[in-house]
Amino acid sequence: MPNYDAHVLSGIVTYPVVVLIGELLRVYTKLPLKLTPTALILGYAFYVLGSDLPDIDHPDALIHRGTKPIVSVAVGSAVSLWAVDFVELNPQWLNTVVAWLIGALAGLLSWYLFTWLMPKHRGIVHSLLFAGIYGLLAFLLVEYGLKMSTGEGIFVGLSAFLGYTLHLLLDRSVKPV
Repeated sequence: MPNYDAHVLSGIVTYPVVVLIGELLRVYTKLPLKLTPTALILGYAFYVLGSDLPDIDHPDALIHRGTKPIVSVAVGSAVSLWAVDFVELNPQWLNTVVAWLIGALAGLLSWYLFTWLMPKHRGIVHSLLFAGIYGLLAFLLVEYGLKMSTGEGIFVGLSAFLGYTLHLLLDRSVKPV
């Protein structure tokens, strides 16, 4: 089976095929795709990330090891921002410290939960269902998070889906669920 380098490099070099697919869909099917420079760059990023993302369910994979601290920091930060509204100590400067202590504990807990909650390798995460979920999340981020146009969001979502699917094809493991 391909390794990290094979997956990511495949994503890097095959992206022009996605651009071709996007242009053909836009011109010949009249899909409202917008291949603006920003959408093309974001599409490339989501495509290449997607080309290795299915391996997030493997504890030794670089994508798993790289994502785990990001998730832990995100959870810890979110919890600390939430906790600061509930902590009322004297002196007041302690509120921030205690809120971040609570956040750090949540981050630590999420570190261990991240691996524990992951399904077995080449399970449901290695499926077209998750490729679709990844594409949908990319679309939603672009359209609603970044406030870009629907056409740009559709292209980025399609790129994300195709990058994820590329990984499945390289693993010879394309299954619906």
